[in-house]
Amino acid sequence: MKAKYIAGLSIVWFLAGCQKNFLDQKPNVIISDADYWKSANDLKLYANNYYNTILPPYSGYFEVGMYGLDADSGSDNMVKLPYNTVLNGERVQPPSGGGWSWSALRTLNYFMANYGKVADSWDNIKPYVGETLFFRSFFYFNMLKNFGGLPWVNTAVSVTDTAILNAPRLPRNVIVDSMLQDLDLAVQYLPSRTQGTTGRLNKETAMLFESRVALYEGTWEKYHAGTPFGLSGQNGSVYLQKAADVAGALMSNSAGYALDNAGVQNGYRELFNQVDYSASNEVMFWRKFDNSQGISQRWYLFVPLGLDRGITKSLVDDYLCTDGKPISSSTLYQGDDSLLHVVANRDPRLRQTIFVPGDAITTGRAGNAPDLLFQNPDFVNSANAPTGYELLKGNNTSASQQVENSTQALIYFRYAEALLNYAEAKAELGTLEQSDVDKSINLLRQRIGMIPLDLNTITADPLWKFPGLSPVINEVRRERRVELACEGFRHDDIYRWAAADELIVGWQPKGAKLNQWVTLFPADVLNKYPVDAQGYIEPFKNVPAMSAGYKFNTNRDYLMPLPADQLVLNPALGPNNPGW
Repeated sequence: MKAKYIAGLSIVWFLAGCQKNFLDQKPNVIISDADYWKSANDLKLYANNYYNTILPPYSGYFEVGMYGLDADSGSDNMVKLPYNTVLNGERVQPPSGGGWSWSALRTLNYFMANYGKVADSWDNIKPYVGETLFFRSFFYFNMLKNFGGLPWVNTAVSVTDTAILNAPRLPRNVIVDSMLQDLDLAVQYLPSRTQGTTGRLNKETAMLFESRVALYEGTWEKYHAGTPFGLSGQNGSVYLQKAADVAGALMSNSAGYALDNAGVQNGYRELFNQVDYSASNEVMFWRKFDNSQGISQRWYLFVPLGLDRGITKSLVDDYLCTDGKPISSSTLYQGDDSLLHVVANRDPRLRQTIFVPGDAITTGRAGNAPDLLFQNPDFVNSANAPTGYELLKGNNTSASQQVENSTQALIYFRYAEALLNYAEAKAELGTLEQSDVDKSINLLRQRIGMIPLDLNTITADPLWKFPGLSPVINEVRRERRVELACEGFRHDDIYRWAAADELIVGWQPKGAKLNQWVTLFPADVLNKYPVDAQGYIEPFKNVPAMSAGYKFNTNRDYLMPLPADQLVLNPALGPNNPGW
């Protein structure tokens, strides 16, 4: 989609943030409401701005699109320098702000309060109502992940609506139920892929997002049960069934969504470096950049610079060998003495996710200059590679994209997630069968030529991340991790699985073996990269705050604190989240 504001839009939104009257201010208007709400085109112009103000653009300097989120948000897939203070339990209650902002909701509810004034057919109106309901759920989902229980507001509030302005937070499952109701209607109102407009939301994208929301809440309630973050009497099964049902319906509908590049050499890598996904059957929703409109992003910087981000040994070790066995038991595993050894005989997605020597950094350069090839990680620049495993996924090596104003597209939703949501929901319900695996996980494996998953012959892995859970759930989670690696899912997965005690607490991130580059850099450069007893880079080894690994507080840090001023302005919002 073109990420630009629509010229001539009548209503401009610069709305109140986290004050007690956060919903009572009218938008600044250039023309009156009476002159605006006339046609379906007015609704379209209004809705256009959701795509620019609610969706994150991930286009700034020293960002790498969605591919840096696993590091920026905090996870065991990637790290970023300096260390992640949230994972280390250093977050404090803010006096104000802190993400407690409701202006986007005010914008959405204002539409819902006014679209009925338009004298046009329902068929012309309903797509924009569907978009608004989708984005209201999108807004609430991000707030839910941060704060848990919330006030539910679905009307445009005036200064006299004191009951709403002083309302308490509702339990998280009540908020999720309301979100799913909105999404059910969005699915009903939005056009299907075959009938919709390129660059706008469609029915199938809303279904995918609905499965994401339901899976999140279902696993949250299941794995946080009995903790301060759980809900009494709730085990998440209703939401898990909803996730399975919606994802399954998406997989079986006739919209034509499927995996791209099946059987294509480097097809997985090529999925993530395109400038246009109009012809894609997998990328369901994406942002188009256009230099002629002054709209671009700046991911070019992440190669050859490391941008202070590095993939962890934990993620690398989770990729199976080509015989379908883990590195703990496969005779095909060649060890870690070099990057080429690391990727040899491994799931091809690993080779297409990290840089190894010989990979192109740029191609098609001007004149007869040779291509630039990757030889070793960036250990020299100020924004270097902290683990030695540099990110290849998402890199477009075309010379036209290795520039400041790149137009490589940004992916928001892709069909592969539906397959993974379906498999995980069924596994958590205990109803996953081989036929379910064959139409979900094994399609992902087939795409890249990996041996299929057979539920009856799973190889036990002493390195399973979740030894207390079944082999099936461990393998489903492994598949999710490697397929969606570095796309921004891992942080949320760790939180909804209540898995920080297993994956984060006391964990010291590791990287590649440093000794493989000893002849390529002077000692004063390599000495900046501490190693553990086995020679693996340990980027935070000499950081006093990380001397014992991450100090994530599992009784507090799964949710953010409400800012202090909001609890004073509206005491009914309290008590604060657990541990705060």
